[in-house]
Amino acid sequence: MSVCTASESGSDLALEDLNADSLRNVLQAASPKSSGDSRKVDLDADNVGRGLAHLVLTVVRLLHELLERQAVRRMERGDLDDEEIERLGRTLMLQSDEIRAMADRFGLKEEDLNLDLGPLGKLL
Repeated sequence: MSVCTASESGSDLALEDLNADSLRNVLQAASPKSSGDSRKVDLDADNVGRGLAHLVLTVVRLLHELLERQAVRRMERGDLDDEEIERLGRTLMLQSDEIRAMADRFGLKEEDLNLDLGPLGKLL
C-alpha cells in the first residue's frame, strides 16, 4: 500500500519505488525545456551554478521579505526608536541591493526570484 505517489510520465509512482533513475526522470519532467521558462530551477548539469544561485537567492529573497514585514510590524507597534528604525531601514536597503547585484551576476531577473505556487498564486 502506497502512502504518497508522484506522477512520472502520466503514471503513478509509489514513494517506496523511488530510486535514482525514477527520481531523475521526475526531476527532468519538472525542469523547463528550451521554452525559456525561468520560473523553475534549472537542473541541467551544465548550468548547475546558475540553478543553485536561483534556488539560494529565491530563499534569501523570501527571508528578506519576511524581515521587511517584521520590521514594519515592529515600527507600527512602536517597539523601535528612531535610531533603530534608521539602522534597520539602511540595512534592509543594502541587503536588497546585494540580492539584486547577486541576481545580476547570475543573469537572473527580479521576477525569477519569485515562487509560483500554482493555484495559490505567486509567493512574493
